[in-house]
Amino acid sequence: MLFNFIRYTQPGWQFNLLPRQEHLSFASCYVSEENCPQNIIDERYETKSAQLADAGYRLWNKGVLLQANLQEINDLLQLPKPSLRDEYIFIRKYWGKAWTTFALMLRLFTFKNPFTEIFCYLKTRNVHKLNQFDSPFPYGDYDNFQSVIIASEPLVAVIIPTLNRYEYLKEALHDLEKQSYKNFEVIIYDQSENFNESFYEQFSLNIKLHHQNEKLLWTARNNAISSTDAAYLLFFDDDSSVNENWIFEHLKCMDYFAAGISAGISIAASGQKVSESYGYFRWADQFDSGNAMVHRSVFEKIGLFDEQFNGMRMGDGEFGFRAYINGIRSVSNPRASRLHLKVSTGGLREMGSWDGFRPKKWFAPKPVPSVIYLFKKYFPDHLFRNAMLIGMMLSNIPYKYKRSSRMLFLSVVLTLVKSPLLFIQYHRSFFIANKMLKNSKYFMKIAMLSS
Repeated sequence: MLFNFIRYTQPGWQFNLLPRQEHLSFASCYVSEENCPQNIIDERYETKSAQLADAGYRLWNKGVLLQANLQEINDLLQLPKPSLRDEYIFIRKYWGKAWTTFALMLRLFTFKNPFTEIFCYLKTRNVHKLNQFDSPFPYGDYDNFQSVIIASEPLVAVIIPTLNRYEYLKEALHDLEKQSYKNFEVIIYDQSENFNESFYEQFSLNIKLHHQNEKLLWTARNNAISSTDAAYLLFFDDDSSVNENWIFEHLKCMDYFAAGISAGISIAASGQKVSESYGYFRWADQFDSGNAMVHRSVFEKIGLFDEQFNGMRMGDGEFGFRAYINGIRSVSNPRASRLHLKVSTGGLREMGSWDGFRPKKWFAPKPVPSVIYLFKKYFPDHLFRNAMLIGMMLSNIPYKYKRSSRMLFLSVVLTLVKSPLLFIQYHRSFFIANKMLKNSKYFMKIAMLSS
């Protein structure tokens, strides 16, 4: 991203990276001057680069599937960089006063010139936060689109790893029984301690059951991929609920957008607010392994899931980053949604954390080492540091309070109070993550927009 201040708000955003396929057009948040609609140019910016970067970011957020190649990006990089005032306009426009103040404090604490920083901060105080998700791009012909893929009825493999969740898995499998699209099989890797093979006899489904003794989520998913010849692989969590057109809509999305991945949206029963961006199609900026359809050719091109994430977090994030930098088209699909119950028992909850930054034990590594591994693997130091800082600051409250702005403010305050403990937790995690990096089979240098 051309704006440097995105490091304070979205340091872990995958579009801060550049795909590796230099000769191809790829999913992008950039728009060239020739292709930029004039009515979206914000004249408050002082520099042309800021005007174009802002326009691209706004179009991306509206669901316009922008594409670019490295030559077009390099042309933008030749323009003068956004001014400091432009940076403050950008952060105020998309994140509001609180995040702008947060950015100012970080810059002052890192010994930036206080006079110029405060001047630009005050100079932009009349810039109000924009609803970046209003008036999304309409794909008006989508409803009437007749999918050739669906008409050919390819075999779909629904892949479910499960661990000690028969109560919730039962409801998920009943949802699959009701699917309007019928040519699918269900591949289940059951890792439950009290494995119950007879449990599956109650369902009218084509179930391919495997009992796996080891509690290894990503190994289970990789084994499931290898066990089927299906061209379309649909990943599903056992604590989820979907409607009857779930498989149908995944296939339709992949056909309409010629995508390698249909990234279904997940509505959490608890946690952060549901983003307005979940209401329309756009380039996906995350991969959710509990609700995503992937064409087999994607795995043939970039490899299977990274099994170093077994027992940890964000293996799906790593796969999403890897797909993106290899030029795979991934579309966020609002028509293929699931309700994610995020139940408190079973699954990864038994691995000792609620999410990547919330271990269950006081002195456990924080974040989970795989989080550091992921960000160290893909991001330059300045983005890595900010991703860790923001994650640590906002994770000192229980997961169920993530939706509360007041509780998030409390979490920031608790960062100071708990700083000695957080220091110990972080360095324990960093030590383990460094070992993971040395063992990584997929480590690569990523082309970056900025240093």
